[in-house]
Amino acid sequence: MKLWQKESTSVSQIIEAFTVGRDKEFDLLLAKYDVLGSIAHVKMLGDVGLMTKEEANLAVDGLEKILATVQEPGFKLDDSMEDIHSQVEWLLTQQIGDAGKKIHSGRSRNDQVAVDIKFYLKHEVLAIKDEVNNLFTLLQSQSEKFKDKLIPGYTHLQIAMPSSVGLWLGAYAESLVDDLELLASAYQVANKNPLGSGAGYGSSFPLDRKYTTELLEFRTLNWNSVYAQMSRGKTERVCSVAFSSIASTLSRLSMDCCLYLNQNFAFISFPNELTTGSSIMPHKKNPDVFELIRAKCNRLQSVPNELTLLINNLPSGYHRDLQLTKEILFPAIEELKACLQLMQLMLTNLSVNDNILDDEKYRYVFSVEAVNELVNKGIPFREAYQQVGNEIDKGDFRFDYKKQLNHTHEGSIGHLCTEEIRTEMTKVLLKF
Repeated sequence: MKLWQKESTSVSQIIEAFTVGRDKEFDLLLAKYDVLGSIAHVKMLGDVGLMTKEEANLAVDGLEKILATVQEPGFKLDDSMEDIHSQVEWLLTQQIGDAGKKIHSGRSRNDQVAVDIKFYLKHEVLAIKDEVNNLFTLLQSQSEKFKDKLIPGYTHLQIAMPSSVGLWLGAYAESLVDDLELLASAYQVANKNPLGSGAGYGSSFPLDRKYTTELLEFRTLNWNSVYAQMSRGKTERVCSVAFSSIASTLSRLSMDCCLYLNQNFAFISFPNELTTGSSIMPHKKNPDVFELIRAKCNRLQSVPNELTLLINNLPSGYHRDLQLTKEILFPAIEELKACLQLMQLMLTNLSVNDNILDDEKYRYVFSVEAVNELVNKGIPFREAYQQVGNEIDKGDFRFDYKKQLNHTHEGSIGHLCTEEIRTEMTKVLLKF
């Protein structure tokens, strides 16, 4: 029998299978957080007199044993149970008897799952933050290592101006700083406690929501009980926007790596064991990892839109539509973490080819340097531009970049501002 089921009612198996969907699969990810939420709720019930101190202590002891159980490898929901909330209450009742039946006082499964998801998202946001910071540190390290390796820069995918591997990798490091700004904001949204909002309209019981907020180490409450329910779905969407921003950075970096590994560019290389071959062409070294990171991260960027379409125009209150946020967002989180880890593996093993700009096809990349040299000699910029342009048109352009290349301003190939960017990242990390 379900927690909500009356003796006079029964549920069609077809309806049950359809309404439960993939919930049991994702409830395994929420099991730990559901038990922790129950422990806080029970302590509060004992504190306000809705359970005796002895009952509350007994229930907490039982829940702590259940917490150990749900974290064991191989734990699964019983086939007879509708969800993790039902199983936890059932397991507790089997352990301690009727006192276990009291733990749902002043609580709804709606606010249980709301607190479980926020708890889960807090944990996952911090895990992703750590992975992003690891990638940031690696990018900065490789940026410094290869800062003297010159490559052409491109606009419109046409050869433009001199760049360097250091400048290129450092750009993506700084991109991650802005991505973490969004993630820090998402963390603040997730770091609010909805527990005690019940079915969305509070309770006539004297619940102490500030106490459970303190016990669960949330920054603050979702104060309004209706909004506490409305934050479900919205919190997931806000987090997905931050995840999408990180994915965008990874996708763009992956595309660069695919191009730069291409024989026509031939800027970078990776060990054979990190690339794949062809069943027919023996010379191939395919960038499958980067192609899959690109594809997965492009898909991840659709998640905010999918969540928006799911929850858009819902009226206030709880709706079963919100159940589907889990199957949209939870797998996306795992994909993002995997992409971050694989990107770190690949870039750790990055090699850069020497003397790339010596190739004749890159001679025009120094046209701006030639213009600037003339300007430094007192020639007006427009005249210098025309002079160099005429040389290019006639095929007479030559420029010895090895002697003349000298970029010194902040953020240029000669002044990467690695420490300044690291300082910005440190400021962002303090927001979590």
